[in-house]
Amino acid sequence: MDKPRSNAWETALTVLQEAQPPFIPEGAHAMTVVIEYPPGDPGAPPHRHPGPAFGLVLEGEMLMELEGEPERVLRPGEAFWEPGGDVIHYQDGNNRDDVPLRFTVTMLCEPGKPMFTLVEEAELARRQDRRASRRS
Repeated sequence: MDKPRSNAWETALTVLQEAQPPFIPEGAHAMTVVIEYPPGDPGAPPHRHPGPAFGLVLEGEMLMELEGEPERVLRPGEAFWEPGGDVIHYQDGNNRDDVPLRFTVTMLCEPGKPMFTLVEEAELARRQDRRASRRS
């Protein structure tokens, strides 16, 4: 005898975030990655992505900071996004020194460009006025 289909799908969807990215590079392809940092790790140096990126914290706490926005702490189940392009991603490090940080990111990548480019110190100095106040 066939088991009746569950209706759980009717309430299974939870919206974590909605965003309207400013652009999607022509010919873009999507890449989904998992990033894992050990306890206390500062994460990637300041960088940018050629297209928008959408992420979700899976474990631990991320210290997140994008150009023009104050740094904030994201916890498991919290989503984030960044527009990509010219915006500098200052921080994505582990906010805790006792547990690892694990998060996933889906990026829309522009063909022929790396999905991740480090920002040089000289550019950081020139754009210092675009960085939001940081917590002490």
